Amino acid sequence: MPFASGVAASLLALLLYHAIFPGPQPLTVQEVNDTVAQVMASATPLPAYSARVYQAIQPSLVLIQARGADQGGESNGRLGSGVVVTDQGDILTSLHVVKDAAGIQVTFADGTQANAQITVEQPENDIALLSPDRLPQVLVPAVLGNPNSMHIGDEAYAVGNPFGLYGSMSAGVVSGFNRAFHSPESDQRLEGLIQFDTAVNPGNSGGPLLNRDGHVVGIVVGILNPVEEDFFVGIGFAVPITIAGGGGGSLPY
Repeated sequence: MPFASGVAASLLALLLYHAIFPGPQPLTVQEVNDTVAQVMASATPLPAYSARVYQAIQPSLVLIQARGADQGGESNGRLGSGVVVTDQGDILTSLHVVKDAAGIQVTFADGTQANAQITVEQPENDIALLSPDRLPQVLVPAVLGNPNSMHIGDEAYAVGNPFGLYGSMSAGVVSGFNRAFHSPESDQRLEGLIQFDTAVNPGNSGGPLLNRDGHVVGIVVGILNPVEEDFFVGIGFAVPITIAGGGGGSLPY
């Protein structure tokens, strides 16, 4: 009897507890769907690859202004692009941007300006290495990539200064490898080039060609143009960074 009374008391207590504190009601399908929709709406999407590429390369981008004189003795200038590639501030660019210049001025991403001189030339590749006489307080060399790991159709990004518009970016794809191109600027036949359809124009020369990771895979050296007007028609060329960056041992890194 005492045992039975204890069991009955326990059951009564349990019933009273559930009556006073009822358990949670199961969620309906609609409530679950509404909760999932709210969570997905509040999630922040990852930035586009192009945005991340720009963030990676922009601190390493350089505007190049080359001063010279034409045959009549009047001063003229050439605008181009470059990219910082070493901790010492060395800048890779296209040789035709700076060749025979009376003076070369470079502007770093933070606005720091410096005079620069050519320290290494690769005429056969239209590549030059510049050494500035002044560095910014924060120097960010670009990360050099591996063009041999790329395929036709891979994303290709160009960041430079077309027509002097600093820090402009364009996106496209790799169109071919091992191309040859006769550069009208340097009167040199260039070989082993990366072909791309990323939009580039005068002022992009010497700037970096990048993969989706923001790594420099080439240096822009020219555009194929079947007409006399100097504008982009969908075919650009870059020297692979394995060559421009010293693959042949001619640059000091």
